[in-house]
Amino acid sequence: MKQPKTYPNIDMIQTGLKLKMYIDNSGMSVKDIQEYLHLSCPQPVYRWINGKILPSVDHLLMLSELFGTHMEELLVKKQNGASTELVFCADKSFGDRIIFYYRKLSEIAA
Repeated sequence: MKQPKTYPNIDMIQTGLKLKMYIDNSGMSVKDIQEYLHLSCPQPVYRWINGKILPSVDHLLMLSELFGTHMEELLVKKQNGASTELVFCADKSFGDRIIFYYRKLSEIAA
């Protein structure tokens, strides 16, 4: 029997961490992002950062314009069904903290 074709999934936790990094590096707050995207409350932004949900395509487009990057740069895809570590980081100490927390989350989930 032919195996179904699989497509790469988006790693929601790593994407959230990456969005958080872009927000922090921009000097903006979650409230600033909420206002920029015309959201009625900050909850969706927190849910994106925490890897609970992904931004809509419209919000990804607006965020990419705000941060001066392509939409694809805001997303982290899973490699071979497993999460990849976030490598992109302008601030090394911040990147070290992200990787530390990611590893802790991975241990808890295992």
